[in-house]
Amino acid sequence: MNKNVLKELFGIDKPVIAMSHFPPLPGTPLYDEKLGISGIIDFMKKDIRKLLEGGVDGILFCNEGDRPYAMKADLESAAVMTRVITELAPHDRPFGVDFLWDPRLPIAVGMATGASFIRQVFTGTYESDMGFWSTDVASVLRYRRNIGASHIKVFYNITPEFASFLGTRSIGERAESAVVSSLADCILVSGMTAGKEPKLETLKEVKEAVGDMVPVILNTGAKVENIQKYLEIADGVIVGSGLKVDGYTWNPVEESRVHAFMHNVKEVRE
Repeated sequence: MNKNVLKELFGIDKPVIAMSHFPPLPGTPLYDEKLGISGIIDFMKKDIRKLLEGGVDGILFCNEGDRPYAMKADLESAAVMTRVITELAPHDRPFGVDFLWDPRLPIAVGMATGASFIRQVFTGTYESDMGFWSTDVASVLRYRRNIGASHIKVFYNITPEFASFLGTRSIGERAESAVVSSLADCILVSGMTAGKEPKLETLKEVKEAVGDMVPVILNTGAKVENIQKYLEIADGVIVGSGLKVDGYTWNPVEESRVHAFMHNVKEVRE
């Protein structure tokens, strides 16, 4: 457990980790064959340039376009994500990898590309849009160890989108357990879908439950209008939709939104 993990990674309090969303990858229902791999790179390169120039503290690569999401990654997903991230990853800021919803792929791709952290659902059992969902954090962390990737920090999303937790434990109890028993480096709190805000009360309960053991990060729903109130509680934020044109997940990044968002974050830091 390391309460300073975010400061060590990003060198600043309350870091902003911006999403770099992949368009649909090959083999998925919405993949655009005319766009191809080169088109994916060109699209993402423009977004990343706007994010970095806008002053975000890190980038998180994610296969957001691969709806409906799979619980087991295919080989082509690992291959394409590795190529694209290798070409586009920033050299002056930390970056991470996420895959919806196979926890091993981001570890493998992260190891190959030099990522500092990954985001995933590692703990719990859920009913979800993807069916019955039961995790296995023990095998995943052993996999990380076995491939020599223990340096990659693991950010645990304990309120996954498109899913409901099965069981009677409170969100605070699950957060504490994820840290103490399942070795989370950070805890993430999400709303029900991408771009949706979690309740402030939920974030407060999680923060109180884990105390100073590890940081707590707002994982969805961050916007220019609300980020200051969330950062009064959260130790950092992952933001995607709120930086897009019209606040819509599938649109390109909008430069003015990035600058306005970072302005409000800097006011909180000061």
